[in-house]
Amino acid sequence: MASLTHLLSSRDRIFYDLFESLADTAVRATAHLDEMLAQFPEGRREHFEKITDCEREGDETLHAIRARLNQTFVTPIDREDILALGSALDDIIDFAEEAADYLGLYGIEAPMEQSQRLAGILLACARQVALAVPAIRTLSDPSETIHEIHRLENDGDRVSRDAIAALFHDGIDPMVVIRWKDIYMRLEQGIDACEHVADVIDEIIIKGK
Repeated sequence: MASLTHLLSSRDRIFYDLFESLADTAVRATAHLDEMLAQFPEGRREHFEKITDCEREGDETLHAIRARLNQTFVTPIDREDILALGSALDDIIDFAEEAADYLGLYGIEAPMEQSQRLAGILLACARQVALAVPAIRTLSDPSETIHEIHRLENDGDRVSRDAIAALFHDGIDPMVVIRWKDIYMRLEQGIDACEHVADVIDEIIIKGK
């Protein structure tokens, strides 16, 4: 019969595996969004379907985290941190899916250059998140990766502000302004979600030491 310690450590590893699975899904979703905007409108439908698949996978993984949490008496990290990290990782995927959805919903014919830059920043952030998440497994120091996520988030803020300012300064049709403002907002929220993941990871590691 397996020892109690072995059973608990096995359950612990499942949470880490699920977090890393979510982070990988976030990278794939944001990569498809980046490619979608780079190639737009070619391949739009194909990329959107792949992003939608990622969104569904993310929801299923988050559900698995919550289900496992309900079944686990002793957790490797605080229960609220498990929920916070899982939800924040899923948010990255959700915002990527919403941005992709709005491109079709609003009938966008060609992407703004700033949206392509924001998508690239979002992808870079998601990749850094995927590098940072494994640190909670060993409580290793992810400060370099977390610093890079914060730097990217600051870049995203600047690009987003400039993009929105350009919409109002260039005399663009008000409906076009509204549509692109929504898209920029979803891209920026995705980047912010990456920063939130970094903050949660930092707090988990500080608590664990």
